[in-house]
Amino acid sequence: MKTEIDRYLDDAGRLTIYPSKRKNKILTILYLADKFEIGKEYTEKQVNEILMQWHTFGDHVMLRRELFTHGVLGRTVDCKRYWAELEQPSFDDLMKLYG
Repeated sequence: MKTEIDRYLDDAGRLTIYPSKRKNKILTILYLADKFEIGKEYTEKQVNEILMQWHTFGDHVMLRRELFTHGVLGRTVDCKRYWAELEQPSFDDLMKLYG
């Protein structure tokens, strides 16, 4: 099935760029959200490894920050443990954040 962000993915399903348009950023965030298991805890290193598997442009730190900022991932204050939030944001929720 073809998706709206396919143009940003290589043949292996990895992001080749982080889109600049709001709608495509949101679709990208939701795409990456699916790479994390709800209810599972991750170390920062594990989050980085997952993100590095799913993009080719070399900025896993920005992607991790985006996932946290938009409520996909939660984390401890010391940033040592992460988890996929039980209540994942919807497309509409994220559109409101971008204003």
